[in-house]
Amino acid sequence: MIRVLAAITALIVAAPALATQIYNPNTRTWVDYDPRQAARYYQMHGSVPKEFRRQVVRFRTAEKPGTIIIDGDKHFLYLVQEDFTAIRYGIGVGRDGFGWAGIVEVGRKAEWPRWTPPAEMVARDPEAAKWANGMPGGPENPLGARALYLYEDGRDTIYRIHGTHQPWSIGLDISSGCIRMNNDDVIDLYNRVQPGAKVIVLMSGAALYRGV
Repeated sequence: MIRVLAAITALIVAAPALATQIYNPNTRTWVDYDPRQAARYYQMHGSVPKEFRRQVVRFRTAEKPGTIIIDGDKHFLYLVQEDFTAIRYGIGVGRDGFGWAGIVEVGRKAEWPRWTPPAEMVARDPEAAKWANGMPGGPENPLGARALYLYEDGRDTIYRIHGTHQPWSIGLDISSGCIRMNNDDVIDLYNRVQPGAKVIVLMSGAALYRGV
């Protein structure tokens, strides 16, 4: 399986990065979806576009139920279920230069997690520098309501699947490499997934590959 995934990721990394697009049913066209449009849409509708809302979909895979498969290009996270179905969630992913791909696992989980920005983020971001010693969990915490910490060979990768205090950002390439979900969705995922669950991340143009 690792060799197969490596071959797939080698193919998609050669492709150009894809801009986020959503379908406009009024014009029957695909349109670009950027942060300004995303914030405006959320303000008007109180939610993200339909394609990024949690839903059960048909999903054929050889991976066992409970596996998480992330399609970073399309901004979807799939939680594999029985009978070739999956729960699909909309996600935000790493912006240009911060995307990654590979095979990891859920090492641990936390409710209303404390956020401690990594040293490189503290160095480049004055807002993060204010919380160099950690920011307590809460509604304004960038990790949101829940976090699933992603490990490789028993070690923390520094990447997480977590909630967000910016729900409009789902569907965008906007994070520093973590996979972000709206708080309702990450709570739902948190309740369904156990530590040790396999996580497969696919993303074209990934800057880093883990576990492959």
